[in-house]
Amino acid sequence: MEDIFAEIEADAATASGVEKLGEDKLSSVSQIAEKMRLQEELVEGLNQSLKDAKQTLYKLRDDILPTALQELGLTGLSLADGSKVTVKPVYGGHISEANKKQAHQWLRDNGFGDIIKNTVSCQFGRGEDYKAEMFRRHLEEQGMEPSQKTEVHAQTLKAWVRERVEDGKTDFPMDLFGAYVGQQAKIERSKK
Repeated sequence: MEDIFAEIEADAATASGVEKLGEDKLSSVSQIAEKMRLQEELVEGLNQSLKDAKQTLYKLRDDILPTALQELGLTGLSLADGSKVTVKPVYGGHISEANKKQAHQWLRDNGFGDIIKNTVSCQFGRGEDYKAEMFRRHLEEQGMEPSQKTEVHAQTLKAWVRERVEDGKTDFPMDLFGAYVGQQAKIERSKK
């Protein structure tokens, strides 16, 4: 490892005139670079630890604790420190790119097309304001090929799934919408 740093220092010195610096200044810069490298490794390790800790938290919150409470027939409980544990339903969904066309068609066919966002856009360069205005007025006449994007916003889909499920209307293809219904535990800390 020291050989690599020595080579880097030698290359840098030759390429940028660093050879004029004293050996102690070059050593100081090398030490700073080493500290930076170690700090980057530390941050990378901490980020991985945070990611792992979040996964554990989500497993406890979304699976283990709600299941344990359900097995005991409880919807919540109080902890010794006064904190309160409750379990509430959660809803969600995600339309994958592979299911997008079919899911959007199902929404349109079943009267829910209004939750689909439809964006048509085209980029213009500087000084093309007039062209942009003409595009807005006469899309095809301008010979432009605009891009079109349709989507159902994640929060809109989540609300739609919740509304359908809570109204007892589960007559939609949940797999197509990546829809799910689950339970989530929440701890409300006591105010001491």
